[in-house]
Amino acid sequence: MKSISVNDLAALAPEVPIIDVREAEEYNEANVPGTRNLPLSRLSHSLGDIPIGRAVYVMCASGGRSVRATAHLVEQGYDAVNVLGGITEWYRNGHPVSYGPVLYRRGSD
Repeated sequence: MKSISVNDLAALAPEVPIIDVREAEEYNEANVPGTRNLPLSRLSHSLGDIPIGRAVYVMCASGGRSVRATAHLVEQGYDAVNVLGGITEWYRNGHPVSYGPVLYRRGSD
């Protein structure tokens, strides 16, 4: 499984698609700007929302769910990359985080 550190991902963002697989309540509490929330519990039903033909970066709170989601996406033929340490590591390394509910995010592919 391909993985990337939060610092290496920060150097690529916001030009790359980042999927956050935490549940909506967690995502609304704090999220990485520009990410798209596709909870792991509904990921199989959301495959049509994932860009095809380019790498997608998968994160969660600390890395457990993103490993499962990345493995599932790779099995489905996606070029998925696990984000090591998730949003927790992202925050610890000083990268931007948005707080509060996200009511509607347009064009965040």
